[in-house]
Amino acid sequence: MTARLVRTLASLAIAVTLVACAGGGASGGAGGAPAAAAGPQLPPGVTASMIAMGDSIFNNASCQRCHGKLGAGGQNGPALNTGKFEHGSGSLDDIIKTITTGVPKEAMKDQTRRFPMRARGGVQPALTDDQVKAVAAYVWSLSHAH
Repeated sequence: MTARLVRTLASLAIAVTLVACAGGGASGGAGGAPAAAAGPQLPPGVTASMIAMGDSIFNNASCQRCHGKLGAGGQNGPALNTGKFEHGSGSLDDIIKTITTGVPKEAMKDQTRRFPMRARGGVQPALTDDQVKAVAAYVWSLSHAH
């Protein structure tokens, strides 16, 4: 399998797991009561297809150049899969805000990094609102999958 296919399948597996957990899972417990969700519940409005779209954008565009493939961290950007964020709380809204506005060099926590985070992916054309939300959903899923 190609690395891209493996990455896509892994991301879809994460997304499906998160959706299953958000739905409460299969019934279990005494008397047929629904079992408690085994993982984090997706934020309102986030879907598996959004996460998959965000994965594609993140890992095939400018995001991965700094933050590494699958958000594992890179020379110019922190890891996004640890549950710890340098800017904001890690909530979906904070991730959306960071992607939308970027992080200027003077606001970066690690001043050894060479480049600021440019707004909306720093590409032309800039990421649309829906693309920003998809990337944010993907980053949220990375940071809440453990």
